[in-house]
Amino acid sequence: MSETKEYYRDKVAVVTGGASGIGLALAETMLSYGAKRVILADFNDANLARETARLNTAYPDRTLGVLCNVTKEEDVQSMIRKAADFGAGRIDFLFNNAGAGFGGFFAELTNQDWEKAFALNFYGALYGIRAVLPIMKAQGGGHIVDIISGIAFYPMAYQTMYAATKAALNGLTLALRYEFWDDHIRFTSATPGTTATAIWSTGGVEAPPTAQTPAHSAQTILAGVAKNERLVLGDEGDASGARSCFNPDTAPSADEYLLDNARKRRSGQWVV
Repeated sequence: MSETKEYYRDKVAVVTGGASGIGLALAETMLSYGAKRVILADFNDANLARETARLNTAYPDRTLGVLCNVTKEEDVQSMIRKAADFGAGRIDFLFNNAGAGFGGFFAELTNQDWEKAFALNFYGALYGIRAVLPIMKAQGGGHIVDIISGIAFYPMAYQTMYAATKAALNGLTLALRYEFWDDHIRFTSATPGTTATAIWSTGGVEAPPTAQTPAHSAQTILAGVAKNERLVLGDEGDASGARSCFNPDTAPSADEYLLDNARKRRSGQWVV
């Protein structure tokens, strides 16, 4: 068995946003690696029921679906309690994957829009971390993975809320990595790379033809997490962005690329 698969074998994992897309791919891949229990947390009841049943057919009695709105802290706390019960008191992994690709013209965005974006993309993960930390500390360790986005490194015009929320989540994650290191609780930020999921259709655009599958993204993330990488980068585009965006030597080319992107978006040509 590979080192990656061994890292997940006989473990208990929680995945928010787990009934579709990358979250579902993470859950299914961990089950194929031998995870003991996987808990899918999602707000879409129909997807949750369907995918939980499908996974329990393939991997009998190893999956629990929990209806959960991660923007409500009491929902997250209840979900974590149910997950721990299903895992016989353990939660080895928490993947904070639930999120959305908020867009819009900054001048038209209200405080309510910003609050909604942070509630889902930032506070949803924060609530999960708070809820699971006591369990992980009591059992002697664990691993928390926050799914961010390459936009945290290449903030793009007309996606100010998405860029700000994912950058904030990345900062939180990497700071906590060292705050809880000596408690044997690992923290990792992970970008999925450009992946064909519903996040594209909800934004009114199609995924580019070069987009990878959720399964491929999940495999990359899980491999990096198993190595305890500080930051897992889902594809070469994200890796390039992380290397260059805040590098003073590449500032001119970053300006050129991002300004061209902004002008195209302003004219109605949505590009990534």
